[in-house]
Amino acid sequence: MFIPFESLPDHSRIWIYQSNRKFSASEKDIIAQELLLFTEQWQVHGQPMKTSFKMYFDQFIILAADEGFNAASGCSIDGSVRILKTLGTQFNIDFFDRDKVAFKKDENNILLFPLSALKEKFSQGVWEKDTLTFNNLIATKGDIEKGWIATAGSTWLKRYVAHEAMNL
Repeated sequence: MFIPFESLPDHSRIWIYQSNRKFSASEKDIIAQELLLFTEQWQVHGQPMKTSFKMYFDQFIILAADEGFNAASGCSIDGSVRILKTLGTQFNIDFFDRDKVAFKKDENNILLFPLSALKEKFSQGVWEKDTLTFNNLIATKGDIEKGWIATAGSTWLKRYVAHEAMNL
């Protein structure tokens, strides 16, 4: 059963899907309609789950489930993956490329770089230790405010910062 995202408790489990590009306005509307239909009927072993979704920066989808009500299982999580794969196919969007790191340059610009280019982009000054990045591995809705968006130097990316500082 769909619950407004803001109404879910902070302990609700989340799954973050990063798109390889921004959604157009029409894509965003259709994606929202499809995700609403999905979350309204999302179940675990035939039992309803309190679920929701939210889109951020026209490039991220966060699905959420209040596991204090009914915990997600492998099959229910598989259902969420299927809907994102279906949407990806429909709009030629890749939600599953884990090789890309997102940086927030400003309110309207999310830059994606492959892992293999991070060192080069750092040395070119495209990103630095204070550049905002996204930690898509956070686990709960409460973590969104606490650490989804953080400075690169405070995340696993600090190894690139430290490496470059040692070479100066």
